Amino acid sequence: MSYDRYVAICKPLHYVTIMSSRVCRILIISSWMAGLCVIIPPLSLGLNLEFCDSIIVDHFTCDAFPLVKISCSDTWFMEQTVIICAVLTLNVTLTCVILSYGSIIRTIFRFPSAQQRKKAFSTCSSHMIVVSITYGTCIFIYMNPTAKEEVTVNKMVSLLISSVSPALNPFIYTLRNNQVKKAIKDSIKRLVLLSAK
Repeated sequence: MSYDRYVAICKPLHYVTIMSSRVCRILIISSWMAGLCVIIPPLSLGLNLEFCDSIIVDHFTCDAFPLVKISCSDTWFMEQTVIICAVLTLNVTLTCVILSYGSIIRTIFRFPSAQQRKKAFSTCSSHMIVVSITYGTCIFIYMNPTAKEEVTVNKMVSLLISSVSPALNPFIYTLRNNQVKKAIKDSIKRLVLLSAK
């Protein structure tokens, strides 16, 4: 998404050429493959864990630390692998996002009119909200040295990634669209009219 925003703002006349369907497919496949490469090492180590006390996982999403907590195996290597994968993923992707938005901000400040700057910032602001929620949550969970002991806190924090962020996406990305705003207003008017009858 940050690359798409970069191309849309920094190279608007070349957007259709640069963001072709082939490039979009490559970006999607690369994201999926990178995700698989990051999850396979901890997953393969997690499949070898032994559970003797409890089989109830104190979490509602797929996460390594709740499994580590109930395992009676030696989990040091798995914990280190999870942390290394998380740190690499967060650092590489966050660096790409920061570089992209750094270029975007430099380009926006070169715009001659305040209206152009405001429109460009509003285009990026919705994505930045989602990025901030996602990265903030991941940094809190995986960069926190006591995270494996605080499973209850992590459950609440991981709600931001698993539920709140996806639920907000339609509103964040579409409420700037005037047609969507008009459709919502029309729906509310219909509901009010139906409830008045």
